[in-house]
Amino acid sequence: MTCASIESAMLRWVHAPNKGVRRIAILMFNDCSLQDAGVVAEVFQAANELATSGSGARLYDVSFLSTDGGMVTSSSALRVWTDGLDARHYGGFDALYLAGGKGALAAARDERLIAWLRCVRHNTGMIRPIGEGRALLKAAYAHDSKEGGDLSQQTNGALPSESAADAGDRLESMRSALAMIKRDLGGATARTVAERLLADSFSNLAPLLSEDGGLSPGDKVRAAARWLQENCQQAISIADAAQFAAMSERNFLRRFKMEMGITPSSFLLHERLAVTCSLLTESELPVDKIARRTGMGNGDRLAKVFRKRMRISPTEFRIQSRRLVGE
Repeated sequence: MTCASIESAMLRWVHAPNKGVRRIAILMFNDCSLQDAGVVAEVFQAANELATSGSGARLYDVSFLSTDGGMVTSSSALRVWTDGLDARHYGGFDALYLAGGKGALAAARDERLIAWLRCVRHNTGMIRPIGEGRALLKAAYAHDSKEGGDLSQQTNGALPSESAADAGDRLESMRSALAMIKRDLGGATARTVAERLLADSFSNLAPLLSEDGGLSPGDKVRAAARWLQENCQQAISIADAAQFAAMSERNFLRRFKMEMGITPSSFLLHERLAVTCSLLTESELPVDKIARRTGMGNGDRLAKVFRKRMRISPTEFRIQSRRLVGE
């Protein structure tokens, strides 16, 4: 990946958190390696693009963080915009990556950064150093070892080996990102991402990316249900969902009903109606525009579905829901 493409990837990310997405953070500092951090960002960006068909929605929300926020200058002299560290992050992340590079040792002596890392890691599902980023994690662990803490438990199994090579850490960060994508979106998506971005390391990642790797039909159906939920406002079909789950449409329909207790069509309609109800209550948009925005076609079709499902018209629902909210 070129430096230009990495810089472009950084600029594409919006740091405002989105409801329902996985929170991924990359901790950066001056003289960090932008190349490796950029690959992690691109892995999740590619997964978003594959999962949402260019709709603009995303499952993975990546934040680039540094002690003071603002511009960070990487070891390649490229500058990257970052958010600062604050108490908003104490709720933790689904995954936190620590950038590598020659600036890692200086960053490991940054008391504010290390104190923040000690706080957030207790609520973070996974922490992975990239190369020299291991030094930051070791600095945080040193504090606990003085107090007799159990490091392996506090890092959710992410305690780095003293003998681990930087190259091994870099590969592990890629492997962990792909494992998350595989769990959420399926093996086919993870393999496509790896083939697109990690061709040089593909042979080392092959065991992780082997066909389904034990992914059950139930796992596939639940991932497809999440995909339907995330994309319910788009022009999608049950055939699209079956393709996402890597199943025939007939098998997908049968498995979905078994796992979810409802047909895929009913599930999709339920999600669209939920978004519609929210917009009717919270916005001033005309009914026809809400229908188009939520994948319900037009106002006439929405009114017909509303009366059948809810025994009320969209306009009547808007009036009643606002009256209840105002009480």
